[in-house]
Amino acid sequence: MSKVFVLLLFSPFCLLAQSSFITPMEYASSLYQNPRGIGCHKCHGEFGEGKIVAKYEHKKEQKSFVGSRINNMDFNNFYRALNVRKNGMPRYFLTPKEIQSLYFYLQEKKKEEDANVK
Repeated sequence: MSKVFVLLLFSPFCLLAQSSFITPMEYASSLYQNPRGIGCHKCHGEFGEGKIVAKYEHKKEQKSFVGSRINNMDFNNFYRALNVRKNGMPRYFLTPKEIQSLYFYLQEKKKEEDANVK
């Protein structure tokens, strides 16, 4: 994928074509909160930072089920992860545009997070 194509693909202007009554960030945020009945934030945190979903005991050993950090993934791995059922991750059957929007959302939130740390 060329760099120009990637920039156009993830630009807010490209996402505006999806809906003209809300901003690309509003659309992406609502999708992140509830893509198909259960939001990404439930397992991956408010901004894709990852979080503990549940703690449990197995064979007298304390364990945790953890939703992984997803805001640091490259697009190809992110896209693949959303199209394969693995380790408790459900298949949402998202469209390519929905996946692009989710990736856009996470990248924007990561920029905010990085700016607040400095």
